[in-house]
Amino acid sequence: MDIKKALDGENLTISLTGRLDTLTSPELEKELQESLSGVKNLVFDFADLEYISSAGLRVLLSAHKQMFNNGNMVVKNINETVSEVFEVTGFSDVLNIE
Repeated sequence: MDIKKALDGENLTISLTGRLDTLTSPELEKELQESLSGVKNLVFDFADLEYISSAGLRVLLSAHKQMFNNGNMVVKNINETVSEVFEVTGFSDVLNIE
């Protein structure tokens, strides 16, 4: 998985490429811990994310909880596979997906 970050003031966009799974989710979790201070708007761009596992969902849920009290979180550009995982798990009802 490749993580690209773009910080613009209080706006952070994180673009993921590849698979967000058991092996790669700790890397994203670490990046979020180091990057969310002072961020009011968090955007995940999943245009190049191929797959997400339950470990990846856990990281998203943790980020959502953190941003819920401090700002806004949006997930954009999800593919059909990721969308299906969000639907089956109920994450489509919890996350703000564009």
